[in-house]
Amino acid sequence: MLVFGEDGQERLKKARILIAGAGGLGSPIAIYLAAAGVGHIVLVDYDCVDRSNLNRQILHWERDIGKAKTQSAEEKLRQMNGDITIETAQVTLTAENLSTYTCRVDGIVDALDNFAGRYLLNRAALAHRIPLFHGAIWGFDGQATTILPGKTVCLRCIFPHPPPGGEFPVIGIAPGIIGLIQANEVIKYLTGYGALLENRLLFWNGACSVLDEVAVSSSPHCIDCGTGGNSPDEEESS
Repeated sequence: MLVFGEDGQERLKKARILIAGAGGLGSPIAIYLAAAGVGHIVLVDYDCVDRSNLNRQILHWERDIGKAKTQSAEEKLRQMNGDITIETAQVTLTAENLSTYTCRVDGIVDALDNFAGRYLLNRAALAHRIPLFHGAIWGFDGQATTILPGKTVCLRCIFPHPPPGGEFPVIGIAPGIIGLIQANEVIKYLTGYGALLENRLLFWNGACSVLDEVAVSSSPHCIDCGTGGNSPDEEESS
């Protein structure tokens, strides 16, 4: 409260934030939003804890192997802050069920590991005119940006097509750093403090310990927020 006052803390308390993913990015995001006093956290993930997750998904411990990630995360978060509400759903987010979770929140945090899901989040953010806090990681590196519908570029403007898929290695530190940047963006947005990553894509090069950013601009041909091109369904089915 010494930073953004009682009003800012009250705004955190009244906020409802959806975190899509309870893995490498979702773990630090959820921990710090819970610790900050975000009053209602909705955590969605379909997966169960595997031993290979433990180097980076810090909400999950050896004792949780085989348990639903949402259950494992909820148990820890409730112990961290008993004054907030934790709502979980062990489902895969789809175009059919996403609005169930996005229609009643103040922001969406992208803690996913695939662009198909991220594009769904992007369209939901645009439809409900709520912010999307994007993050992604690979190896030692990562990226983050904040999307404000009607004010900034959307995720599809920045990435018209998904990057090549497949398995990729991740060093456990990388999601910690990017996840904290995303949590920082959420807290700034809710309290009105500081400058957000609007129209800026931030890059973290962990191997060299360098932060950099590039300016990004909207595309009139964006199939999500623009007027050109095919519809998202047409593009993804082609």
